[in-house]
Amino acid sequence: MVVKRIGVMSSAKLSGMLYALIGLIIGAIVSLVAVLGVAFGVSSESPFGALGGLIFGVAAVIALPILYGVIGFIAGLLMAALYNVVARIAGGLEIELQ
Repeated sequence: MVVKRIGVMSSAKLSGMLYALIGLIIGAIVSLVAVLGVAFGVSSESPFGALGGLIFGVAAVIALPILYGVIGFIAGLLMAALYNVVARIAGGLEIELQ
């Protein structure tokens, strides 16, 4: 079995969703680190203080999945389009199914 063409939008949507999930996981970790930083005390030299750390933690959970999702969508779009061009020249990807 040879994969000769990949649906560009299908690949982009799937890639965008997977990257958004990764962004959510990374955002949760960043948020946890920010909250722990606030809980264990913020340096008096910090320009934003405790409230800044909490806002940064919440923003990470919201912004990172969106950012990662957009980047994943664009990357999936480009990779599928490039695969289709290269597959025409090279013949596609052989897959053995059972």
